[in-house]
Amino acid sequence: MPDTRYLLTAIAVSAAITWALRALPFTVLAPLRASATVKYLGARMPAGVMVILFVYCLRDLPLPGPRAAAPLAALAVTIGLHLWRRNALLSILGGTIVSVALASTFFAH
Repeated sequence: MPDTRYLLTAIAVSAAITWALRALPFTVLAPLRASATVKYLGARMPAGVMVILFVYCLRDLPLPGPRAAAPLAALAVTIGLHLWRRNALLSILGGTIVSVALASTFFAH
């Protein structure tokens, strides 16, 4: 059986390392918040992520076929929601719900 002092030391070291690893990103990234590059990426990344998701989700889609109906309907809902509300989270959730609902009900294999 390990000594009580050894166990308490191990717990203290583990707690200190955990705390340091959680605090490190805040201390390292604090000076970057004023950076012009970070501001530029913050403004441009949401659109870039959406383009990457668009290409990834539709890259293997057989356009002349019934399998294309669910993803294309979800894409239309996503675009419509985003143009209407300008809320990326709402657009992504709405499109995902439509895609899953259509793919698992009407257009299931």
